[in-house]
Amino acid sequence: MKRFVILCSVAFVALGAWRLADNQTAITGKVTPVEGATMAWAISGRDSAAGNVVNGTFSVAVKPGLYRVIVDAVEPYKDAVLENISIKEGQTIDVGEIVLQK
Repeated sequence: MKRFVILCSVAFVALGAWRLADNQTAITGKVTPVEGATMAWAISGRDSAAGNVVNGTFSVAVKPGLYRVIVDAVEPYKDAVLENISIKEGQTIDVGEIVLQK
């Protein structure tokens, strides 16, 4: 009986983790040139989250809300800022391609 309870508990936790991954709330995008940035930030009031830019793409897990997205550029490129990115629970917003300026 004890094994059954443990097995059910493990299955319940695994199912919950699977459902959370399925309903990811995130902001994604692509940076050009690929080597032009290292980090992307999403800022909403006092909340902030960051994600690495890997091979020119990023994904930042966030809570629902209204965000400012900042792409942290590498010299000689300038940081890029996107305003008023609105996201709802379970939604993934793709901000598209962000072309960095020198």
